[in-house]
Amino acid sequence: MASLKEVRNRIVSVNSTQQITKAMKMVSAAKLRRAQDAIQQMRPYASKLAEMISTVSAQTEAGAENPFTEVREVKRVMIIVVTSDRGLCGAFNANVGKAAMALVQEKYASLHAAGQVEVLSLGKKGGEYLSRRGYKVNDAHVDIFSRLNFSNVREIGEFMLNAFMEKQFDVVEILFNYSKNVATQIIQTEQLLPLVAAETSVKSSAVDYIFEPSEEQIISELIPKSIKLSIFRALLESNSSEHGARMTAMDKATENAGELIKALKLEYNRSRQAAITKEILEIVGGAEALSA
Repeated sequence: MASLKEVRNRIVSVNSTQQITKAMKMVSAAKLRRAQDAIQQMRPYASKLAEMISTVSAQTEAGAENPFTEVREVKRVMIIVVTSDRGLCGAFNANVGKAAMALVQEKYASLHAAGQVEVLSLGKKGGEYLSRRGYKVNDAHVDIFSRLNFSNVREIGEFMLNAFMEKQFDVVEILFNYSKNVATQIIQTEQLLPLVAAETSVKSSAVDYIFEPSEEQIISELIPKSIKLSIFRALLESNSSEHGARMTAMDKATENAGELIKALKLEYNRSRQAAITKEILEIVGGAEALSA
């Protein structure tokens, strides 16, 4: 049995840890509210832009002729993984890494064996996870969340679009966490390039469009913007999910610390009672010896 001093020190240590996890939970809750506001403000715009591209592409031939919709033989693949720069958020980062590995093994196993699959890490943890498992990782953008804005995301989008145009990659897919609710994150996988227009409910004869400027110019400007916006949306979704996951993890850690403190206090009281009982027995034994 541990000494009273050791148990007392452990109680102090766990109590300090509990205070830290409680503070981290409160910080994550505040950041989560801001992150949720940002993604909720952006979703309608992203949805309307995607609908516009789908509708215009269905009405014209410009979308099919755009270089970013070109479907070609897949020889090189880029997988973009969006994770966090820090840990202490449960299985948030590991789940994305596992999903990326499953995607590669399911669709691009032979290309991965030939070294033709590259991972672009947006967030430090995803790159570390996959590089340890033998994946080729480009970690030039791991510090993206400390300066998360569309201007910085535009640079990533332009790099990716240029690489696709130069045929460095034939397919680009992105994986990120989507926050269903504060406690539940769902891994989403989307193909960014070549762009596949979503099905539209608008019939080809339902709307008569007048294009100004030409439909080719409209499509050529909207498609790159839509792809960059998709990356930005994935980062915002992941950022919101990260804070939700960390808040949940810290809440659970705080509860566990409380349970551990209860157990340690019980152990401390038992040890103290045992020490008192021992002292009493020694006193009684000494008194009997003197009286004998």
